[in-house]
Amino acid sequence: MDHLRVATFDVTSGTVEELAEVIQQPGSFVDIFHALPGFKSYSLLEVSPTQVMSVSVWETHEEAEEAIAASAEWVATHMADTVKRTSNTSAAEILVINARD
Repeated sequence: MDHLRVATFDVTSGTVEELAEVIQQPGSFVDIFHALPGFKSYSLLEVSPTQVMSVSVWETHEEAEEAIAASAEWVATHMADTVKRTSNTSAAEILVINARD
């Protein structure tokens, strides 16, 4: 079964929409994940006008853990003045997925 990486952040500068634009720029956050082994998907969710949840899906727990380290490094280097992590980033096995085709 796949594994999920989840983190929540307060947006301390700018808007969630601006954050979404920045992380999709070439060579940015999303491209970092695409380059890592086991990457399956990434979503950025607007929890409120000042908070986002970052969710990615990986093939293994180890790959999800590697993504935690890579994302923490990228955020510290590129977004330290823009976001503040509000929960511990974690990796967990997905036990149930119910989706329509």
